Amino acid sequence: MSKAQFDQLLPTLEKIPEKQVSYPNIPVDVALQESEDLLVWCQSDKEKLTQSGLDWLIVKDLPVRTGACRYCQSQWQKDYRSVEEAQKEWALKSPDAYVLRNDMIHHFLHAYYKMPDLYARTQKIAEGSGHADMIQDLSDIAALGKANPQPLVAINIDLSLLDKSETTSTEMAVLLANSNGKKMEDNKLRLLRDKAFMHMKEAVDEIRRCGQYAFWKDEQRHKGYISKYNKSRKSGKTKTEQSTEGTK
Repeated sequence: MSKAQFDQLLPTLEKIPEKQVSYPNIPVDVALQESEDLLVWCQSDKEKLTQSGLDWLIVKDLPVRTGACRYCQSQWQKDYRSVEEAQKEWALKSPDAYVLRNDMIHHFLHAYYKMPDLYARTQKIAEGSGHADMIQDLSDIAALGKANPQPLVAINIDLSLLDKSETTSTEMAVLLANSNGKKMEDNKLRLLRDKAFMHMKEAVDEIRRCGQYAFWKDEQRHKGYISKYNKSRKSGKTKTEQSTEGTK
């Protein structure tokens, strides 16, 4: 259902200028639930809300906006978790990849010491630093070693390390792309989620605004048009400030 609502709303979301989009000011899962709750709460107040200037089409449109936002949130979280997992795997595997790279450079410099051309090529590979450089070094080492194996055999280097270098280079390249290639601030899924959140929030804010106006003297109905999350956060802040003031 959420996917269908997202597809329905996508043309509208794509038209929202990126410069107008801001990061959600409350947890998205909380905002989604509050939107669902508000939709149920306001149904019996239709007459007073419309008399207060609310376009009821906004209420009718709220389920679509909420569903689209829920779908975008799910998709972005899935993507975000994938990046997090790749970063954890990189942190786990990259130290060994660096050790392999350094060990192979050490072996090559010794094996090719009396061969100026191969020695110079090894020195060239050894230059530079950083993750991308390490990955390229492993690939270059494998290629150089496979093309010139005899000096390595002469010092009893296990040639299977050349295959390991090549495989490690490929694996770490993919891992680095997954962990660094999708910057959260540039992530299209996150931007789409933020647009969907903003579009949903616009409807929620308008319904709440009219509800707070219509029921400003009716505490029982008025409370349904207040964000419980923001109310509790303000209450907690007030208590903290009071506590801090008491220690001064």
